[in-house]
Amino acid sequence: MRNNLFIIAKSGWKYIFYALLASVVFTVLDLEILSFLSFLAAGAVAYFFRNPERGLPFFQANALVSPCDGVIVSVDDVEDKEYAYKVDIESSYFDVSILRIPMNAKLSSIALTHGTRVGKKSKLFYDLNEFAELNFIDENGNKIKVVHRLKQSFAPLEIDIVKAQELMQTARYGVMINGVTSIYLPHNFRLNLNVGNEVKASETLVGYFS
Repeated sequence: MRNNLFIIAKSGWKYIFYALLASVVFTVLDLEILSFLSFLAAGAVAYFFRNPERGLPFFQANALVSPCDGVIVSVDDVEDKEYAYKVDIESSYFDVSILRIPMNAKLSSIALTHGTRVGKKSKLFYDLNEFAELNFIDENGNKIKVVHRLKQSFAPLEIDIVKAQELMQTARYGVMINGVTSIYLPHNFRLNLNVGNEVKASETLVGYFS
């Protein structure tokens, strides 16, 4: 896993380059409006891929922090032997797109499925949209599952993480612009959030393992 520390995530630089190149071409062709719009697009892309530093949380060792920025849109019970409930966090273009490790753990499995990018209101959203599923397990055997699913987005979901690697809480591991993150939590977890709460990756406490 390569921890990108630049002010803009490296995956965003190509989009900024294309927008600036288009601005230059339109300037040469004396198309001032299109040149200006392309320059604005470059600025917008830089904003979408911004990569701010985040303070390290001072929570207990068994704490779980949010892996993304966004708003809690649902907390649902799950009929599963491993997991008791699911927390959905919806992220928009205005949220920081950088994904961060939610706890000190190992990645037991990962699956990235490419697909469409239809809107969340579409009936095909959960069946066809691009998503990544990651399963984490800590030294005490506590497990969580995190699923990142794209909504309508111009950029693909990017995950840069290695299976079985020792992972440090708050480390960067991917980029998701405009999507929904689902966190599946076990029966021994005490949730610290409610629907409507705003969360920030690595800074917001989701809860504790008991």
